[in-house]
Amino acid sequence: MAKVLMKGNEAIAESAIRSGCKLFFGYPITPQTELSEYMAKQMPKRGGLSLQAESEVAAINMVLGAAASGARVITSTSSPGISLKSEGISYIIGSDLPCVIVNVQRGGPGLGGIQPAQSDYNQATKALGHGDGHVLVLAPSSAQEMATLTGEAFDLADIYRMPAMILADGALGQMMEPVDFEDKPHREIPAKDWACCGTKNGRKHNIINSLYIQPDELEDIINKRFEKYAYIEQNEVKYDKYLCDDADVVIVAYGITARIARSAVNMARKKGIKAGLFRPITLWPFPAKQLAEVAKTAKTFISVEMNMGQMVGDVKLAIECARPVYHFGRTGGVIPTPDEILAQIEKYNGGAR
Repeated sequence: MAKVLMKGNEAIAESAIRSGCKLFFGYPITPQTELSEYMAKQMPKRGGLSLQAESEVAAINMVLGAAASGARVITSTSSPGISLKSEGISYIIGSDLPCVIVNVQRGGPGLGGIQPAQSDYNQATKALGHGDGHVLVLAPSSAQEMATLTGEAFDLADIYRMPAMILADGALGQMMEPVDFEDKPHREIPAKDWACCGTKNGRKHNIINSLYIQPDELEDIINKRFEKYAYIEQNEVKYDKYLCDDADVVIVAYGITARIARSAVNMARKKGIKAGLFRPITLWPFPAKQLAEVAKTAKTFISVEMNMGQMVGDVKLAIECARPVYHFGRTGGVIPTPDEILAQIEKYNGGAR
């Protein structure tokens, strides 16, 4: 199939439909509105339902109900909307339900601005809802990955019975690039014999619930859930390395920032600086072991983000502080330039040699 030129937001929506998703519940917010608009236009034509809920709180609870029936379901929003959805997300985690949640980030805190940001990293990877729990977090860096990782997110959510988040940003959401929808890995999906979808043909009576009054029972369930998390950390890590094998200075960046950093790495190489780029694709689970391997030869790390340094702690933990880790970021919706990142590479490398 020929590639299609489309925005990143639209690529997520089209990929979701092609992945068998028949249900979308959301509420408009910049800069992800094109995703909602695409669903509103396409879902009725292709056997699905797109519903604009009265609020983000309503939308995520509709997702909970749909996921409990075993349906593939997706919701999307931008940063303030994720905060509103966080209680419902915690209920979904506690109910062990699969779904896909899209966050096309904008600047914050509060209403902030409508320009791109990466300031929801901590929220997505550390505290996306109350209680002990995680969601899978995938960070695309192109319109193609917006599509491919959306399909992967549905598969992973179903395999592990947990929510998966696409953590993008306004730049990727609005950027237009060619997308090949055939470029998608295929995973074996287990039967959803846990779903609440009637008891025809002798199906057992299923109950979806996140409330456990007895503390011992709840502790056992959480412990089993964390055993699953440990397996995911071992088997579902995704990352990309660029010129890291001989690099003295390694940039750690994800999403749109990683693309900009890659240009800065190329510029540094032309100046004789051995720079490299390590790009986490799964932000949870974070590719800690793989980054630790890079630290065996690299001398310095720079975490480059569109925030005030939210990933720095994960980088330091991954390499066990064996090498210095610095941070460079722009925030409030400002996107760093290759020249700015190059200046940081030169600063922490001691200049061109």
